[in-house]
Amino acid sequence: MSDENTWRSEYAIETSATPETIWSIFRDVPAWKNWNAGIEQINIDGPFATGTCFVDETRVGDLVILVAHRIEPLGPARTRIVYAVDARGPQAAEIGPAVSADFPEVLASLSKLAEGAR
Repeated sequence: MSDENTWRSEYAIETSATPETIWSIFRDVPAWKNWNAGIEQINIDGPFATGTCFVDETRVGDLVILVAHRIEPLGPARTRIVYAVDARGPQAAEIGPAVSADFPEVLASLSKLAEGAR
């Protein structure tokens, strides 16, 4: 079912950085502001467990935007980083694209940081 109260999209980039390097950057939540210009305030609720995927949540009134961050190994020296967006609530079809508009730049910044961390 698709209407103005639901919106989904996916953004991805390929990098030569290892999944472990990308994960270590994701784990350092307070430092996200260094590579994600769109973050005004961020906090983590609970431990950041080892894995290849996590979901963050943004709330705008009754609108909830979930972003699944996935790390997909593609082979030697190739990794895909995916941000899958799922917005639900009032004006999701309008606000979802606005919230995720900078994701290509965010992914490029993350990839550059990860590749330089080797």
